[in-house]
Amino acid sequence: MDSTITPFHLAFPVYDLDVTRRFYVEGLGCDVGREDTHWIDFNLFGHQISAHLRPKASVDAAKNAVDGDAVPIPHFGVVLTMPQWHALKNRLEAYGATFEIEPKIRFQGQPGEQATFFLRDPSNNALEFKAFAHMNRLFSSED
Repeated sequence: MDSTITPFHLAFPVYDLDVTRRFYVEGLGCDVGREDTHWIDFNLFGHQISAHLRPKASVDAAKNAVDGDAVPIPHFGVVLTMPQWHALKNRLEAYGATFEIEPKIRFQGQPGEQATFFLRDPSNNALEFKAFAHMNRLFSSED
């Protein structure tokens, strides 16, 4: 894995830009980048995500079983450091966010052990935020 990570870009549909702005800024702590009447760019931990207005957007999400949880598909998010993960979890709890999958440690004692939680934005897009105690195990399948 290249140790120099460049930001990714993701565009996703939303129902309401004002409600979306409030969630991403107040809930997740994102900064707002460029915007128009039909979209807003957010800085999500150094990555560019673009909320595009699509009032009739629907998300017919499936779920896959992962370590005892029904994980929503599709979903997106960011791999954080453990301190960042705890800070975001605490921020979202203070914000009053509802977790679809409560914060937990998944795959305990295994190479992929990670802290994780899932929630949905106001347009029903599923987000996952995770962290590894040892970031070098991000893609590891063995100890």
